[in-house]
Amino acid sequence: MVSRHRVVDHIVAVLAANKVSHIFGVDGANIEDLYDAAHFRDDLTAVLAKHEFSAATMADGYSRSGAGLGVVVATSGGGALNTVAGLGEALASRVPVLALIGQAPTVLDGRGSFQDTSGENGALDAVALFSAVSVYCRRVLGADDIRAALPEALAAARRGGPAVLLLPKDVQQADVSGTNGFGGTDAEPGARFADLQPLVHALRSAAGPITVIAGEQVARDDARCELERLRATLRARVATVPDAKDVAGTPGFGSSSALGVSGVMGHPGVAAAINQSTLCLLVGTRMSVTSRAGLDEALGALPTYSLGNANPYVPSTHVHTDDLRHSLATLNEAMSGNGRPHQVRVPDPMPHSELQPPPHDGPGIRYRDAMTILDATLPDGTDIVVDAGNIGASAIHYLPARRDGRFIVALGMGGMGCSFGAGIGMTFHRTRERHRRTVVIAGDGSFFMHGMEIHTALQYRLPITFVLFDNHAHAMCVTREQLFYEDRYSYNRFGASRLGAGLAAMFPGLTAVDVDAIDQLPEALAVALEADGPSVISVECSPDEIPPFAAFLGKTVPNPSTHEENRTHVTARA
Repeated sequence: MVSRHRVVDHIVAVLAANKVSHIFGVDGANIEDLYDAAHFRDDLTAVLAKHEFSAATMADGYSRSGAGLGVVVATSGGGALNTVAGLGEALASRVPVLALIGQAPTVLDGRGSFQDTSGENGALDAVALFSAVSVYCRRVLGADDIRAALPEALAAARRGGPAVLLLPKDVQQADVSGTNGFGGTDAEPGARFADLQPLVHALRSAAGPITVIAGEQVARDDARCELERLRATLRARVATVPDAKDVAGTPGFGSSSALGVSGVMGHPGVAAAINQSTLCLLVGTRMSVTSRAGLDEALGALPTYSLGNANPYVPSTHVHTDDLRHSLATLNEAMSGNGRPHQVRVPDPMPHSELQPPPHDGPGIRYRDAMTILDATLPDGTDIVVDAGNIGASAIHYLPARRDGRFIVALGMGGMGCSFGAGIGMTFHRTRERHRRTVVIAGDGSFFMHGMEIHTALQYRLPITFVLFDNHAHAMCVTREQLFYEDRYSYNRFGASRLGAGLAAMFPGLTAVDVDAIDQLPEALAVALEADGPSVISVECSPDEIPPFAAFLGKTVPNPSTHEENRTHVTARA
């Protein structure tokens, strides 16, 4: 065992002291020393991914699962660049992630070395690059600099977003001065809170129904119970943004007053409820366009208040908090007893409503039917991770979150393939609490980008079921071709595939099947959910089915059965 105390030893010691149990990455010459340091710790597991993008989404999913800080490590050059898209998602969604990026030794800076990203003498400038996708970026040039740089990076990430430390190999290997190299403080800085009185006054003065729209910060700050207590006190209806389906409205958390999801994949009842309200309270969400599509007029017509760590995109009276759990508990105390609002009345029940895509009678299993079976089969405690595209829109709209389960979707950048890494990262944390299973829902387009991480799940025997909807296309792009480009051609249809059979052959020991008919799905799910380790179900569906996505509805769709496909623009058929 190494007796020295190197920079990398200092880093892993600080991470372990900050309750980080897993780091995710791909090994390489300029990050191998960090893996070496992690090897000698019993309280920190270094997970090897297949691709750095997926390693970044593993760190993202680990953080979103409730673990706190996610950590991704990558070597220099292409490995470093592969993390950029994943860090961009974490930045857009304000997910706490620390990226430790290896670089070539400083003695080679600006001298034409392999994978030089020092920015000197015409080299690619990693500081400039990573500063664009992070809330903090620093190139560490001396061993003792890590004492200040690491606490600064941790504090920045905790405020929401990725922090990046660029670590040249010679700096990683250098000794930290002092007897044990663990000087300095890494304590989390105090959270910032604003005065709640304007919000207390507005809620006490409300003379009619209140609608609450809850967001992802509720999950990040573990504030579900406090949110439900406030909702009950206010007798409010509650909706969630698409990437926070599990924070409210599940059994035990206001399900009787739940409106569903807001935005472009959401439920029409949300707008109707806001139109009937006297006040709207946003909790832990900025209300991006995806989350508020169709709601701008309704929100603009009534007083809107916000409680969270960032100003919303909609006009509102914003009250800042870095800790929703603490602030909601304080707000609950202020609204209880003599402070309880007397003018607020229980709103009338709101019938559940869904978007109405046009009927589709083509080949394959319908999205709605598949989600109905998943809803009937997945037990409480199941964590659900959803990818982008038509399949993702269908799961967000049709599939409720499970009681005591997470429901994650990466909508900051909407990167296809995020779900594979995010599901793995979440499972590493969530299965430490108690036995539970993760279900990843993705399309074949996402699988072809980053689905080889299924091998990582198999390597670590993780309890994950991957439900792959195989429509042989980038189906959302096919829908756009049909709706907006007169269906004259298609660049987005694939050749046929049998993902279940193919994966079973590729990865010995993996439970993987293809499902071609809806009556096969219940049994396939039952077997997959009981598998020892990961499992895969590939569901045959149609690229021509319109999903529950508001931007696509109300358009005229050509009849695919009479449309002659322009095969010169389509991937060659088998």
